[in-house]
Amino acid sequence: MVIVGAGPSGCATALALAAQGIPSTMLDRAAFPRDKPCAEYLSPEASRVLHSLGVLEDVESASPAHLAGMTVRAPRGATLVGSFAGCAESFHPFRARGLALQRRILDAILVERARRAGVMVRERTHVTDLLRDAHGAVCGVRVREPDGSVREQRSWLVVGADGLRSVVARRARLARRGRWPRRVAMVAHFRGVREMGDYGEMHVERDGYAGLARVSGADDLVNVSVVVPARRLRHARAAGAGGLDAVMRAWLSAHPQLAPRFAHAERVSPVLATGPFASQARRAWAPGVALVGDAADFFDPFTGEGIYTALRGGELLAQAVVAMARARDTRGEHAALRAYDAERRRVFGGKWSVERLVGLAVGWPLLMNRVARTLEQYHAMADLFVGVAGDFVPARVVLNPAFLGALLIPALARRYEPPMRAAGTSAPGESVVPHRP
Repeated sequence: MVIVGAGPSGCATALALAAQGIPSTMLDRAAFPRDKPCAEYLSPEASRVLHSLGVLEDVESASPAHLAGMTVRAPRGATLVGSFAGCAESFHPFRARGLALQRRILDAILVERARRAGVMVRERTHVTDLLRDAHGAVCGVRVREPDGSVREQRSWLVVGADGLRSVVARRARLARRGRWPRRVAMVAHFRGVREMGDYGEMHVERDGYAGLARVSGADDLVNVSVVVPARRLRHARAAGAGGLDAVMRAWLSAHPQLAPRFAHAERVSPVLATGPFASQARRAWAPGVALVGDAADFFDPFTGEGIYTALRGGELLAQAVVAMARARDTRGEHAALRAYDAERRRVFGGKWSVERLVGLAVGWPLLMNRVARTLEQYHAMADLFVGVAGDFVPARVVLNPAFLGALLIPALARRYEPPMRAAGTSAPGESVVPHRP
């Protein structure tokens, strides 16, 4: 079986299949380790999947940062603080903290673990097209080798784990681009950013938003992601890395709560760009092919669900592949892929709805300010919201009419418990209260 892409979704699929005795070959155009534009955040529940894949110990040994929760600052300054531990008595995360680690380290760990599990990994191998049989079903891939030669590789199933610009999704005619929101991200690593604590930060402004989080437990390395409307980066991309750096620095300098914190910060990696976002396949399969991770769905990076979705999606797809291997005919194979698509929607559907509501708020400053003021006051609600972003609180908890109404009408919010912690104190399991810009 061929898996196109050796990132988290591809490796999770390959490792879960290897545990079931099903061999696979992973193809990736990159050479590992490699940098990747990403917020580099792993939700608390992502640790459960890493544990089941047998790589959590390796990830922990790489000195990731441990994140206690998230802060979100609205355009007018209201700041909500959500703790993963804040609702742990009612909802039980696998870990009370999230992790953050550079993708060049995380992906290399996953690829090496896949190799040790017997997965054939071929780097610098570019998949350019899909092969089809006489009935139109996908039956393999066409690849360009590192030496420039082109060859064909047959496979009874091709897995598209090749990200936002998935070649597999396009060639299988499954890709569908959204019209909103049309945002792009610039990502780089900095050292010397002032006042960074053990909470991730999101700063929402009228002209975009920025995410900040430490990605190392050994030093002060910080992942900085600036997300802006796509039109703003067109000319900067033409100018190369220098143009992207100028746009990123200008955005950070233009906002008073961030400018002083970056006054003496040093950028220590190239500025990488990715987007536009808002991509969702019509469905996650076609005869002979299945999509997983960002290749199947990616709306917006604000909630930071990408790596968890990739890992969990790999688990779900591996279950479907096992069912396919046991099927006696093509009808059974298609039923297994159809069941995978339905299970994806069941597992991720609520989170997709939350992402779109967040996207609406981020793009509508009046709404964002109102919601942030409520969550700033009612910490129990903020903890629940951050728990959903952490993938261990069910999305239905914040999608019910009572919760949504309380976000907009503070009088309704009083039905929720009073703030779980007062300013200047720590909730159980927290080391410090995060900096409030």
